[in-house]
Amino acid sequence: MSEERKEHDEQRESRLSDAYHRMLNEVTEDLEKLEDKTSKAITEALENARDRVQKASDLTREEAHEVMDYLRRDLQDLGAYLDNRSSDWRGWLQIDLGLIEASIKNALERIADRTRIEITELTARAQVMGEWHTGEITGPGELLCKQCGHPVHMTKVGRIPPCSNCHNTTFRRGPGGTEAE
Repeated sequence: MSEERKEHDEQRESRLSDAYHRMLNEVTEDLEKLEDKTSKAITEALENARDRVQKASDLTREEAHEVMDYLRRDLQDLGAYLDNRSSDWRGWLQIDLGLIEASIKNALERIADRTRIEITELTARAQVMGEWHTGEITGPGELLCKQCGHPVHMTKVGRIPPCSNCHNTTFRRGPGGTEAE
């Protein structure tokens, strides 16, 4: 890969990671203002956040939509985790909370504490869930390789790398075990 292409890819990853972070904060702020947090309201909050972040940044409409889909997937998975396993969202991350940016930690706390039922509703509407791919942007947490079960620890919002053990490109969230599916 040429240096120019590598630099372009790094700049794009940085833009998408920043947009994910900003969208998470926007959605959190929007949801805190609402009394009735239905799945429709969550969807609208995601779409409004996408539009605001896209207008305030150098993202294309397609990139903003891509980031919104990544954030929706992560929120759906968090909702499913809270609904099925625990009322404590911290187990979903499976990483040292000290390594997480304070603003992301605060946003996740506010969403998990105030919108557990609503996220669960959104989860029920998910078409594809439980699969993350190399190259996608995701928030902090542990992902497990679907081929060998090796963990990938995401300590901040960023692009998912290939498995360092087997180079597979498909993952699932970590809580609940370390074996491959």
